[in-house]
Amino acid sequence: MKVTEPISPYAASKSAMEQFIYTYSKLFGIAAVCLRFFTVYGPRQRPDLAIHKFTRLIDEGKPIPFFGDGTTKRDYTYIDDIVSGVCAAIAYEHTPYEIINIGGGEPVNLMGMVEAIEKNLGKRAIIERLPMQQGDVNKTVADISKAGRLLGYKPHTNFEEGIRKFVAWYLTQKKVMDDEKTAVNREIERSAVFNSVMV
Repeated sequence: MKVTEPISPYAASKSAMEQFIYTYSKLFGIAAVCLRFFTVYGPRQRPDLAIHKFTRLIDEGKPIPFFGDGTTKRDYTYIDDIVSGVCAAIAYEHTPYEIINIGGGEPVNLMGMVEAIEKNLGKRAIIERLPMQQGDVNKTVADISKAGRLLGYKPHTNFEEGIRKFVAWYLTQKKVMDDEKTAVNREIERSAVFNSVMV
């Protein structure tokens, strides 16, 4: 599981932190479990990350930035499964230091991800095709056998179900935001009318 030749600053920073943690564990007897998360998604995902960003852009009828030919694959992991892995890691105390992958174990290609969002939104994506980004990789997939062996970890949410849950959350949040904007606008209108009457 050693990463000796990272191809991006992001990958290098993660590898460096694992080495720092190993050193502190070794020197000071601090038990540590480093978890490698694989493409986390789900409700409350950061809006700049792909699934959230694509969902919003497709919903708004705006182009999505589509890097490469759509065949790159990612091991998407639903947030509930991530939390399950974290809780199991917190309780783990059998060895002083471990690096463990927490993933979905089900790589999905970029085009498949877009199609899943389209299906759940009932809208078609406008695709802006772009070249592959520097430092990007063609495929990520987690070997979760160690997580299963040491933590009893097993992902329960497949990609189709996870996207369905995410889009349902997104649409609910959108309605809440729209309702709040409507309420604010009404209040502004009432204040304007009141002020004009007072004048």
